[in-house]
Amino acid sequence: MKLIKTYLMPLLLLALTTSHVCAADDVINTGDTAWMLTSTVLVLMMCLPGLALFYGGLVRAKNVLSIFVQCFAMAGVMSILWVAFGYAIAAGSGGSAYFGWDKSLLFLNHISEDTLNGTIPESVWVTFQMTFIIISPAIIVGAFAERMRFSAMLLFSGLWLVVVYAPITHWVWGGGWLAEMGLLDFAGGTVVHITAGVGALVAALVLGNRKGFPQQAMPPQPICTAAFAPIADMAHADLQFLHRCPRPVSNRTTSMPPLRMPQRLGQNAWRPCPRF
Repeated sequence: MKLIKTYLMPLLLLALTTSHVCAADDVINTGDTAWMLTSTVLVLMMCLPGLALFYGGLVRAKNVLSIFVQCFAMAGVMSILWVAFGYAIAAGSGGSAYFGWDKSLLFLNHISEDTLNGTIPESVWVTFQMTFIIISPAIIVGAFAERMRFSAMLLFSGLWLVVVYAPITHWVWGGGWLAEMGLLDFAGGTVVHITAGVGALVAALVLGNRKGFPQQAMPPQPICTAAFAPIADMAHADLQFLHRCPRPVSNRTTSMPPLRMPQRLGQNAWRPCPRF
């Protein structure tokens, strides 16, 4: 609570009380940027330590450290892959409606201090999107907890990013065929939860039950799960606000539309956006 009062609450108040929140496009807005940075931190907290604590409380005590290491390693590997080529696939406008691609986005070579995405720096936008690619494969970890080697987990997650996550992100949030059909995804229900849920189900079916299940008792230790609850509630409330604000059509080279914050909290905050 001291951390929230000291660091997070000032950022939230700054974002919500900025008078010129809906500034013109291509002009950096401090309120938008502060809110996006806050949201980025909260989404990252959902994985580190949130999801690590949640899954750590669902496995046996001897495997808690294994779950922690998997989640932390997932964050590092997914961040590198997203910067290297994941963003080029998801946001690239030079590909097709099924697979985006733009080689100028590789390793984020197009980003400089002056590069904007709507009213926020594009570096902030890319980082915010990166937190979703971090937590998405981490969700799948719970499906094969205690049953997959560390190296196999990293290989599976990297392939899943290239084959599943990045293309579907382009379909929904990058102007792909689902976006053209009018699909709305306010907070990752399609891009994150459906893809991760299907991937988790397939992984669990392929690997099968744990050795000794159900003959051997495998009680979890729930202390970590209890610590996860307040983190999840705080981050979930943030996303419910963030992904229901109106956004303009992008005129950028990438196909992902920029973010625009509501003019006054209570007037436009709960209007559903046409596309992420």
